[in-house]
Amino acid sequence: MKKLTYKSSGVDIQKADAFVGAIKGLVRSTRQPGVMDRTRAFGSLFALPKGYKEPVLVSSTDGVGTKLLIANHVGKHDTVGIDLVAMNVNDVLCVGAKPLFFLDYVGCGRVDKKVLVEVMKGVAEGCRQAGCALIGGETAEMPGMYKPEDYDLAGFTVGVVEKAKIIDGSNIRPGDVVIGLPSSGAHSNGYSLVRKVFSLAEQKTYARLILEPTRIYVKNILPLVGKFAIHGMAHNTGGAFYEKLTKCLPDACALEITKGAWPLPEIFQLIMKKANIAESELYRTFNMGVGFIVVVSPKDAPGVQKALIKTGMPSYVIGRVIKRDKEKIKLVGADLVSAR
Repeated sequence: MKKLTYKSSGVDIQKADAFVGAIKGLVRSTRQPGVMDRTRAFGSLFALPKGYKEPVLVSSTDGVGTKLLIANHVGKHDTVGIDLVAMNVNDVLCVGAKPLFFLDYVGCGRVDKKVLVEVMKGVAEGCRQAGCALIGGETAEMPGMYKPEDYDLAGFTVGVVEKAKIIDGSNIRPGDVVIGLPSSGAHSNGYSLVRKVFSLAEQKTYARLILEPTRIYVKNILPLVGKFAIHGMAHNTGGAFYEKLTKCLPDACALEITKGAWPLPEIFQLIMKKANIAESELYRTFNMGVGFIVVVSPKDAPGVQKALIKTGMPSYVIGRVIKRDKEKIKLVGADLVSAR
């Protein structure tokens, strides 16, 4: 009788080791001050930067979601790693934190070195864009849990902010200005609906638009922190305008957002053309072209926008803070759906 082995059960440790060896250069490309060598350590080591009086660590964990199914279907894997990093670092950025390091988790049916190296190229690129170090991760080969060609991604980041400089939305007041930073597309939210809108053939046709990676705002926003009195920030992800943009608001405040005050990305124009989706559903599911917001006083708004331009980021005044009555957000302006 043939002896049973781990490999015969579907887990190939040698392939996993070969994959880890293949990405060592990608990991090194993200190295930042603070990374400590860990040849024999079971955990990743990172020394806190000097100069903080009361450093506060800020953490986030997130994934890419069903956007991975489209990436797998069209055979394009080099951008979803950017999405993974972006979903995490943009979140810690909302309190003014600088991302320090990132760890990834890959679960798969089998280790396909070619595919997973492409994924990790995106993770490394995302870390470079965010200025944080990729210091560790886990690759779990789980036949039976996943189909051989399937994989899933999760990520974890830790950032740091001076305690006295934490931005938590408590200073937001009626009359404040809401500045929107454009998204690069659908980012990494609403893809279960995207997959309903587009057939498998259309997903390949529009792959460039659908798989456009999530924009990372770290190098645009960090130069503003401490230079301007930022009252609040929000990363526009799941729940979108109704849930995420209002998350930073004090109970007495609401947002009045003017539809059409920013350009509508092509992907959303296409979704609206192809599917009958209520406008409220669009703004609850998608970022609709606004990936991140900064809330400041009216006097600071022009300076913030000029500073953003210097970082290469356009921005738009998309609304204002108002006194809350019932709803946390009020969308005003032309109805996008009826204007098609």
